[in-house]
Amino acid sequence: MAPEEGKEMTFLEHLEELRCHLMRSFAIVIILAIAAFIFHEIVFDKIILAPKNPEFLTNRLLCLLGEKVNIEKLCINTKPFQLISIKMAGQFTMHITTSIFAGIIVGFPYLFWEFWRFIKPALYEKEAKHTRGAVSMSSLLFLMGVLFGYFVIAPLSIHFLGSYNVSEQVINQINLKSYIGTITSVTLAAGLTFELPILIYFLSKAGIVTPQFLKKYRRHSVIVILILAATITPPDIFSLILVTFPLLLLYEAGIVISKRIYKKLEKQSQD
Repeated sequence: MAPEEGKEMTFLEHLEELRCHLMRSFAIVIILAIAAFIFHEIVFDKIILAPKNPEFLTNRLLCLLGEKVNIEKLCINTKPFQLISIKMAGQFTMHITTSIFAGIIVGFPYLFWEFWRFIKPALYEKEAKHTRGAVSMSSLLFLMGVLFGYFVIAPLSIHFLGSYNVSEQVINQINLKSYIGTITSVTLAAGLTFELPILIYFLSKAGIVTPQFLKKYRRHSVIVILILAATITPPDIFSLILVTFPLLLLYEAGIVISKRIYKKLEKQSQD
């Protein structure tokens, strides 16, 4: 342990410090959740419910692409469906739950910053110097993942799952909870998945992962990525490729990051 003041902290002091960070993080999430609860028309009508409508950006772009290449199947979500709530307190419960999820997603940069402030005193000066920018980079990757999940995976999933039927005698009446659960899980999963380079960075710094290890198990990683992509996307080839490609790029970026870290570590050991 190497705290900023050069003084070892006791176990109880660590717990107190952790409590302070958790309380601040919790407060930010609650404040953002209250804001999302108040501005529910924007959160629901303009954001959460938008991907199921033909006017949504991704739906319009894919329809234009389908017209140019003469592939009608690319035109998705042309018939927006109505959502139902089958419980008395269903809409109110989802209002609260969605607001909390919105608070977590929007507040992620601050949450990660609090986590960084907690572990930073444990790092030596050189280690802290090399990890500068970790908060901004992690936040950027998370934002990119959330946007990718929202604009790419979500509309594809909604189109496939919302229009799929086993028989004409069965009518889809989609529950509000099911719809919102799909949107939030897809966006959060994509945001966390895009943190892969950050995870590889810290694992490489700790000596747990090496560039040779990542290269050796590259083929295995492709299988894992395909399984992950198949889990968070509808079961069609177009969606699978669309999600797999950026995940493979993230893995390759992780190999490059790991190489640079090990070069620096070798240089430091020689000095």
